[in-house]
Formats: sequence, structure tokens, C-alpha cells
Amino acid sequence: MTRVLLAGESWTIHEIHQKGFDHFTSTSFGTGADAFIAAAAAEGIEVEQMYGHDVAAKFPRTVAELSSYDVIIISDIGSNSFLLTPETWKDGARSENSLRALVEWTRQGGGLMMAGGYLSFQGINAAANFARTPLAEVLPVRMLAGDDRVESPEGSAVSVVDPEHPLGRLFAGAPDLLGYNEVALGDDAELVANVGAHPLLTTRAFGSGRSLAWTSDIGPHWCPQPFLDWTGFSPLVGGMLRWLAGEHA
Repeated sequence: MTRVLLAGESWTIHEIHQKGFDHFTSTSFGTGADAFIAAAAAEGIEVEQMYGHDVAAKFPRTVAELSSYDVIIISDIGSNSFLLTPETWKDGARSENSLRALVEWTRQGGGLMMAGGYLSFQGINAAANFARTPLAEVLPVRMLAGDDRVESPEGSAVSVVDPEHPLGRLFAGAPDLLGYNEVALGDDAELVANVGAHPLLTTRAFGSGRSLAWTSDIGPHWCPQPFLDWTGFSPLVGGMLRWLAGEHA
């Protein structure tokens, strides 16, 4: 069975409720990967999610630890969560660079995916900042220097660029998307599909492994409910994960 780890797609919400003279606070927790995980399950693939608040301490840091998985997905979580381990952030001590390990793991045969969001690629105010990390070497895109978000509330159409690619046949009838991270096609990468005039799905062979970039989100708001309800969503998710694992899409 394909072993998949998804890091990110969770958040804590801290709200202030002001009611006239008085106020109080409340805290809640949210996730954005439920539809994606369900789509993978419908294709017979189990996805393990590591919530964002666990990544700094628990994300695998070595090639040996990463090798417990066939596919690793980074989605809507910035580079600081991987680089600022508790040892480094709290104690000022050296620690392993998990992003550097991810590059070598991919080179040795792993499948690495980055999905878009406010804290993917460069993200809001360039806070995700993956362009200045080792992952810039392995991803099939070139990231911008600054904030790369493109909001498209009116909808941006999805178009297939390479219908001969194993994933190119999976977009028939795809609904519009409401936003994405703007990127440029990377060197020796394949452009499978666009959203508007920019890359949506790109792939790349990297050493013995593979990398894939999906520049829209895997849940609302950029990936809206009509896209999640589209009959092609589960086959597309399954196809991407199987391609990353070196299987037939």
C-alpha cells in the first residue's frame, strides 16, 4: 500500500468577541484536508495527516525517517515550521534540516508534492518563503520573490496543456478555481495543466524520485465546493499520488 504523509492544512483560530463594554475570547481548531483525504481514500489510498502545530517537533528529519513514506505532501504550512525545531528555536542548538533531507529523500526515490495555499510556495507576504530553502532545488517550479497569491473570485478556468501526460487525461469537466500561487515552470519540468494563464499542475523527475506542484489549494476557498464535488476530483487525487509513488496514474 502507498504510504502518504500530509504535513499542514490545520490552524488554530483565536477570536475576540466584543459586545459593547465587555469582551471575551474563544479558541477553535480547523483543518482543510478532509476532502482531499476522503478523495484519496475513495481511490484506496490512506493519507496520514500531521497537523501544523506538530510539524516542528515531529516531522521526519532524516532520509531514514522519511523513508517510512512513499509520498510526502506539504500543504499550507510555511518553511519556518520545518526549520525552527524546538531545539533550535528554544535552545539555540543545532538540529537536522528536514527540508534538506527531503531533497535527498526525493533524489533517492521519494515522491514530493507541494499544494498551494496562503502558506505554500511563497505565500502571503512571502511568509512561507520556500524559495529560500533547499526545496527550491527539487520542486518543478520557480517561485517568485514576493507574495505570490492570485485571488480569482470570479473563477479561473483549468486547461490541459499536455494531454499525453499520465495526469493530463484526468481534467475533463474540471470546474473553475478561485485562486492559486503564481509560479513559473521549472527547468526540466513538465507542465500538465494551467489555471488561467499560470501553471496549475507541474511534474518533474528528480534523481530516482519525482516531484509535483499543485498551485491551487486542496480545499476551500481556492478549491471551492464545486471542484471538490466534481466526479473527477477523487481520480485526480488518486492519480497524483500514484504518479508520485511511481505507479500508473
